[in-house]
Amino acid sequence: MYKDLAEHFVRSFFMHMEPIQIAGVFDTRTSAKGYCARCDTVHSTVVGYGAKYAGELFRRLEKEKRIDFSVPESDADPRLATETLYGEARGQMFGVLVCRDADGQYGLLKAFSGQYNGIWNVEGWVPPLIDVSRLAAMSSGVERFIKRLGAMIEALPAGSPERKALIDKRKSVSQALMKDIHMLYSIPSFGGRDLPLSEVVVGEGGIPTGMGDCCAPKLLGHAARHSLKPLGLAEFYVGRENRSKSRMHGGMYSACSEKCQRILGHMLCGTSET
Repeated sequence: MYKDLAEHFVRSFFMHMEPIQIAGVFDTRTSAKGYCARCDTVHSTVVGYGAKYAGELFRRLEKEKRIDFSVPESDADPRLATETLYGEARGQMFGVLVCRDADGQYGLLKAFSGQYNGIWNVEGWVPPLIDVSRLAAMSSGVERFIKRLGAMIEALPAGSPERKALIDKRKSVSQALMKDIHMLYSIPSFGGRDLPLSEVVVGEGGIPTGMGDCCAPKLLGHAARHSLKPLGLAEFYVGRENRSKSRMHGGMYSACSEKCQRILGHMLCGTSET
């Protein structure tokens, strides 16, 4: 018995899943949805048991004022403090996913949207869908080149043909880099299909910056890759309101339509079978 428990905790650690005992009311409100082109239908998931644990995480963030919970306060990384969420950089979305593993054990995953103060990976939080090491290798040299172009542009007089040519060059290089970055995103589904971002996105318009980096895709993607059954997803906002004032401190929100819903149909495909 003790060996089985030890193995379960080891698996949970590597899956970033915190063991929990299910508690609270099951909330049937939809928290994430999206159209699935393969099934020609809308797949969705609910808040479920997530609201209780979202509230607990919110209160912990307010109390500890940092996100690196796994280390003592004396070893805390100042870059991972929550103070920056209340300043000019404004706030950020956080989320939790209650899930059950193949052994019937319940657990909790947690995520922050995008990067946290420029950091992709923080212990105890689910990783991004993109391979960060490949991203760094691909983009570092190109970004330096783009910055050099920017400096050259600033040194030229406004309206000059040379300045316009460099502006066009910078735009084309940036667009090419973004296209290459999108190719690094591998989007899983609960049906076992892992596809490039460009093959799963639906709706009109191009692929916006940050698609796949929000809490819902990160949480659901991690669960799908580790055969975890989702039992409740809840997202909330921490910090100074965003510029459009559509996100306020402490508010709970469903997955966004601009980025999340356009890929969540694919990701949620197969949830009824898990």
